[in-house]
Amino acid sequence: MEKTILFIKKGFCFLRKQSSRLIIWYKRLYEAKPWYRRTLTALITFIAAFILYLFLVDINFLWLFGKSPGLSSIHNPEQPTASEIYSADGKLIGKYFRENRTPVTFNEISPILINTLIDTEDERFYQHFGIDFQGVFAAIKDMTKGEARGASTITQQLVKNMFKVRSQYSTGLLGIIPGVKLIIMKSKEWITAVKIEMFYTKQEILTMYLNTVDFGSNAYGIKTACETYFHTTPKDITYEQAATLVGLLKATTTYNPRLNPEKSLKRRNVVLENLMRHHGITQAQYDSLKKIPIHLNYSIEKNYDGQALYFREAIAEYLATWYKENNVDLYADGLKIYTTLDSRMQQYAEAAVNKQMRTVQRNFNNHWGNQAPWRDRNNQEIPHFIEDLSKRTIAYKLLSEKYPNRPDSIDYYLNLPHRLKVFDYNLGTRDTTISTMDSIRYMERFMHCGFVAMEPQTGYVKAWVGDINFGSWKYDKVLSKRQPGSTFKLFVYTAGINKGMSPCDCRVDQFQAWDVIENGKPAKWIPHNANGEYTGDTLSLKAAFARSVNTIAVQVGQEVGAHEVAQTAYAMGIKTPLEETPALSLGASDVSLLELINAYTTVINEGKEHDPVLITRIEDSDGHTIYENKTPQKQVIPYETAFLMTEMLKAGLTEPLGTSQALWGYDLFHYDTDFGGKTGTSSNHSDAWFVGVTPKLVGGAWVGGEHRSIHFRTGALGQGSRTALPVFGYFMEQVLKDNSLKNYRAHFPKPKEKINKEYGCRTIYHRKDTDSIATDSLINTLLEE
Repeated sequence: MEKTILFIKKGFCFLRKQSSRLIIWYKRLYEAKPWYRRTLTALITFIAAFILYLFLVDINFLWLFGKSPGLSSIHNPEQPTASEIYSADGKLIGKYFRENRTPVTFNEISPILINTLIDTEDERFYQHFGIDFQGVFAAIKDMTKGEARGASTITQQLVKNMFKVRSQYSTGLLGIIPGVKLIIMKSKEWITAVKIEMFYTKQEILTMYLNTVDFGSNAYGIKTACETYFHTTPKDITYEQAATLVGLLKATTTYNPRLNPEKSLKRRNVVLENLMRHHGITQAQYDSLKKIPIHLNYSIEKNYDGQALYFREAIAEYLATWYKENNVDLYADGLKIYTTLDSRMQQYAEAAVNKQMRTVQRNFNNHWGNQAPWRDRNNQEIPHFIEDLSKRTIAYKLLSEKYPNRPDSIDYYLNLPHRLKVFDYNLGTRDTTISTMDSIRYMERFMHCGFVAMEPQTGYVKAWVGDINFGSWKYDKVLSKRQPGSTFKLFVYTAGINKGMSPCDCRVDQFQAWDVIENGKPAKWIPHNANGEYTGDTLSLKAAFARSVNTIAVQVGQEVGAHEVAQTAYAMGIKTPLEETPALSLGASDVSLLELINAYTTVINEGKEHDPVLITRIEDSDGHTIYENKTPQKQVIPYETAFLMTEMLKAGLTEPLGTSQALWGYDLFHYDTDFGGKTGTSSNHSDAWFVGVTPKLVGGAWVGGEHRSIHFRTGALGQGSRTALPVFGYFMEQVLKDNSLKNYRAHFPKPKEKINKEYGCRTIYHRKDTDSIATDSLINTLLEE
């Protein structure tokens, strides 16, 4: 530090000595010449000194002026650009951005806009090289008259917008002197503007400027501005629209057509008049255009606009590690992200969830009435349930900081009504006056849903609905983990077939007690069917799976072992650690909807497993592919096992009392398409599931409360076939009806190799069979010894 200060002092001494000599030499030379020569000499000296000054500013001589944008920055300017997300069918479904900017090329910008901009902001744009000296002298002249005006060229404005020399670059040691800082900043703008003019054409400068400038309302760049204010494009913009946007540049708030329509209109007409004076339009056109009112089609685009909001959040999370490792900014690098999602299927999935959940919610409200639905295992209201939830809210945290050790004050304000937005099926969100406590009570009464559909052969996710409303509930139910109930039996029977069983092997539906250890103590675990009864019937495994008979699923699980069941589930795609207990056979261990659906695709994909695929490729802002999906597939169960489990899934519709038979009530069966499926319901009907399979598409839904303690009290209302299955049914109705998606219509293929195990058995229906067995609840009893 001392050496640096000494060096600066020596530099100042050298400059002072040289300056003194230069002044003496100049004085002698100046006095010896006629006045005109002296004037010319003075002018040349001034110009030389000014050029020397600019050179010293540019190189940051002795750290006096601060750093300036270098040639590398000018050649490769960094400008935050929104990354775009595209569906598999080529639709833009959303963006990631901090500044909502999407660049356009010069050919995508109407000449109307170009001429309006130049005539308003920089009429000598094509004559100067970055600095308009005529404009500078005119500004100085006006300043002497007390009429301040700007003299920045479009190129200089580009420098301010793109390189932010007034905020991101220091002004050096001299910048601390009042008034000098502004001179240094202006000098840097001039220098950088000249450099830009050297390296870019006028068309490129105009394009960069229009892509860079802020038009207010979170609209960065001309493309976003056209969309935000007029729902048009830079190519299709009209004279009056162009004049409105160019007029905005003087002050984006003052002349904002939405905030200040009268000022915006006056400013627009000034711009149009200026355009007329420069012969951009005729007098007649001007007279006509200035009478047109401003017609806005105003819509601010936000990060959470568009389709598939939960899916887009999942993509951002999925890419988090990748973009950190590859030094990529998802929100500023202008990436193009090509996904597997199909916009048509997504629309059908969102509509199916909305349609079914309105019915579920209506049933739930009628079922509970004015009673609190948060109940313990004994159907008793959970005390302090809402109060405990309130302590997790931001409102409680803020009040606790404001009123420490004053619970009465906190309670008072939590129960004080105020304006608040809450979810409403008819309005989306509804403005109301309600207290924080009552808003929690209101929101906790909603039932929730997740739905996802995948291609079994590729693992491509085609539709993803994380819940009923993203604005109110960000927690994604496709990724949340709950008990899968009887849908987990797929892995139990797969493990059994791998161990030599066949669909036509028989077991008896009977009472059995199993020795287990519960909380470190010996206990008896007694699985029940949904109605609590045992028929004593001998059923094939195919019929037991189709009817979702719990007692037989537990027998199969015990025969192969809980460890083998868990290993089979892992191999087929379950990632969540499983508890290897007897109750695992009935789906007592939590999994996510996404991994469950992916595991079901393993069966339909002839035993080959793959991870779910959300993204096919990513391109950078220059169109280069920087990421490409290469998800491998692996044979994890034999082809024969996969074929036989497909037959078991089909039996859910064809076997008497099959729990998936409700699918017959949907418009699905005249499109040459085969179906299978499996229902599931956890204890107390907390979680309802359905997984439907076709040869080309596997989809599944989960329905339940935000908390496990919030649920229906009866299977008639709460089981998977009543709540979750209709989501799949409504979804597939629209998919099959859409001729543009007819490639998803298909029959299951005949076996491509010899199947050695018997699978063609079919149960003969007897009247003594009870409909109550055609349910899917996980019901069991633990009796301590």
